Amino acid sequence: MAKAHGKEFTFDSEDHINSSFLETFPFESKKQYIVTKTREFSAVCPFSGLPDLADVIIEYFPEGGKCVELKSLKYYFVSFRNVGIYQEAATKRIYDDLSNLLETSKIKITTIYNTRGGFDTTCIEGSL
Repeated sequence: MAKAHGKEFTFDSEDHINSSFLETFPFESKKQYIVTKTREFSAVCPFSGLPDLADVIIEYFPEGGKCVELKSLKYYFVSFRNVGIYQEAATKRIYDDLSNLLETSKIKITTIYNTRGGFDTTCIEGSL
């Protein structure tokens, strides 16, 4: 819960992030470099209660023989919408969930957040 100007803003805890939405499909090409992007990621800043909007770039090699199914990825991202989570923690959570799901160590998650209070923030978790 955040407070501003005598008003309280409530939001969900991180346990509302639903990684069970994520699904995969089999794909055997460990050398293929896959990039998935969206401009539709949002969560809630737990300090201010205001929305954090970001572009998300997912880059990976399907070492585990799996690709993430995009509709399931969309539903997973929607589960962040009312969750109070810091930008850096959101990036790490996406990385953890997807690297486990895809069984790959060659994965990189980049979040590019909209300017907030005059600051631009980009978070990068993982490497290729």
